Amino acid sequence: MPISPEAIDQLFTNARTANGFLDKPVEPATLRRIYEIACMAPTSMNTQPARFLFITTPAARERLLPAMSAGNLDKTRSAPVTVIVATDTRFFEFMPEIWHKPGAKENFESNPALATATANRNGTLGGAYFIMAARALGLDCGPMSGLDLNKVNSEFFPDGRWQANFAINLGYADRSKEFQRNKRLSFEQACKVL
Repeated sequence: MPISPEAIDQLFTNARTANGFLDKPVEPATLRRIYEIACMAPTSMNTQPARFLFITTPAARERLLPAMSAGNLDKTRSAPVTVIVATDTRFFEFMPEIWHKPGAKENFESNPALATATANRNGTLGGAYFIMAARALGLDCGPMSGLDLNKVNSEFFPDGRWQANFAINLGYADRSKEFQRNKRLSFEQACKVL
């Protein structure tokens, strides 16, 4: 059954990238609920390699700011939460717990190229699902790839197991800082039907 047009508007049509935020906190229970919704979305073989680091305190934010590009500094300063979407390079250690057939852990463990490709693809999907779950709960998101991932990894993930992928500023948008919506490609430009 299709969801309502209003839900489609909230998730896609009317949703915008947040470029500034109101001074309104995001409760820890809301962060938990976003994850609990997002983790239900599909990943190949239920691998679930996405990991989320929530930057919520001024001290943690100060550690993050040196890694941000100049254009992302102000919006990151104003966001109640910045989420570092990361990938667990050893996601496969959980496979006996989350996959119904034996041998999956060993398959990924013995094939680093497959493990890396699976982690990168499905970890990015996990970040996208996180955005949709946050929007479904009424929050606004500002996803960003304008950051130095090596600096983020060095500062927050020094053991190397988690690897930063991108960041999402999260909160309640200051609508006065929104840009005009940019044009989207048409169906004919972006799609083929065979």
